[in-house]
Amino acid sequence: MQSQAKQELETIEGSFNQFYQNLIDQLPGIGLGLLIIILGVLIGIWLGRFFTKRISARTSDPLMSKFLGKAIRFLIIITSIMLALKAAGLGGVATGILTAAGASAVVLGFAFKDIGENFIAGIILAFNRPFDVNDTVEIGNNFGKVKALEFRYTKLKTFDGKDVYIPNSDVLTKPATNYTEDGFFRWSFLIGIAYEDNIDGAKKTVMEALRKEPTVIEDPEHQNFVIEDELATSTVNLKVFFWVDTTDFRMQAMITKGNVVRAVKEALEDNGYYLPADIQEIKLYGGETDFPVGVATKKEKTD
Repeated sequence: MQSQAKQELETIEGSFNQFYQNLIDQLPGIGLGLLIIILGVLIGIWLGRFFTKRISARTSDPLMSKFLGKAIRFLIIITSIMLALKAAGLGGVATGILTAAGASAVVLGFAFKDIGENFIAGIILAFNRPFDVNDTVEIGNNFGKVKALEFRYTKLKTFDGKDVYIPNSDVLTKPATNYTEDGFFRWSFLIGIAYEDNIDGAKKTVMEALRKEPTVIEDPEHQNFVIEDELATSTVNLKVFFWVDTTDFRMQAMITKGNVVRAVKEALEDNGYYLPADIQEIKLYGGETDFPVGVATKKEKTD
């Protein structure tokens, strides 16, 4: 029994010594592998920033340049890790990782279906998308300015200060409305004049007010106009259409609309047009011929 225990102890000791010796022999390779990883990370970060600047300078597209810069950085880091494993004598581990990744691709594809869709959509959007940074867009129910394009999501800044992160697959598959792509947007609003007023004269007054507003745009491609829209209960409603610059949709376009509404209202009043409120009609049924109406007057104070 004692000889058997001694033999087992010697076997364990021999295995430990062998492991220790193998570790000592592999230390230079492990050190080289760590060095490769460190250099790979540093080079990846530097090249990522370098290509981000170069692509941005060539394309004037900060969204695509940032996206491609990150992709280059991650690719270099992953490559350096694989090289480091082989340099450390762990080539079998690197091969095993690649084999396992290939074998589990189907399983991971189902498990991370949404992540994969968003990543692929992000790659597509990096090269072909309906917006640029700081464009005002509407994607689904989200309305705001584009601030960033990441691997999995697109970031919008809403005009009330919210940061909205929309999955790239939604950006790619849902309708996206760009309000600032060509820099023009057409506002419209209704204004009611009295039935007794001259419609052509009112339309002429409105158009003169539009032409006096410096921030309203009018050229052969962007025509402003006024049309008769509705015969309402107490007014003839005119609909005013006019174009504005949407480079800064958040504020300037809104201010322009407010200025136009005020200018049109004041111009019509100055030219004698009456802008009546809704008239309420009271009908008497059942044979009534009189309707008692009292006028309340304020009693004057006497000393």
